[in-house]
Amino acid sequence: MANQTMVDENLLDYIRDISPPVDEILTELRELTMELPGGRLMLLMPGQGDLLAILARLLDARRILEIGTYTGYSTLCMARALPPDGRVVTCDINPKWPNIGREFWNRAEVGDRVEVRIGDAAQTLRDLLAEQAEPFDLVFVDADKAGYRNYFENALPLVRPGGLIVFDNVLFFGRVVDPACQDRDTAGIRKINELLRTDDRVEVCVLPVADGMTIARKRTDTVQP
Repeated sequence: MANQTMVDENLLDYIRDISPPVDEILTELRELTMELPGGRLMLLMPGQGDLLAILARLLDARRILEIGTYTGYSTLCMARALPPDGRVVTCDINPKWPNIGREFWNRAEVGDRVEVRIGDAAQTLRDLLAEQAEPFDLVFVDADKAGYRNYFENALPLVRPGGLIVFDNVLFFGRVVDPACQDRDTAGIRKINELLRTDDRVEVCVLPVADGMTIARKRTDTVQP
């Protein structure tokens, strides 16, 4: 049985070669995003977008919640995986970034599947719970890392049993294993990683994809508080 393969640039190029090509709209959105301050660090790899889309299709998802829109690359990947009457509710603190994405969502003819909510994401999650909104099938968390635990606790009641919560950046550029890194974001990632490891409300799989992704499945055999 092989151990973890270390992925260098040659292997990354090979992975790109054997992966489905990224279409024109997603490519243009990637290129635009990479020109923005911090865009290269905040943008998902194409394979991550593919994974989110496949997870949505496997779940037969109709409702997706996204915490952290940025320019809407992941939003577009997930919206395309929904049926025509599906909905992605995506949250961001700054309207500037989702406004960039909307042009591309509309060009891809999925703009009507995307609902943007601007404001503090934790409050948005509380609002959704108060609205008694229809449960979500999939939640994607890719916002401020210090808030991950809070987002998890507020998102879990919104997810149907058997639904998924996916976290990005759970390796956080390798800082999670560096004792010298004690900033709020690194500490926030460590906290959510440790919580998910022992939380009996979810089943967890950690994937060493890109900067690390964790898939947490809400268990169907426990009663949520």
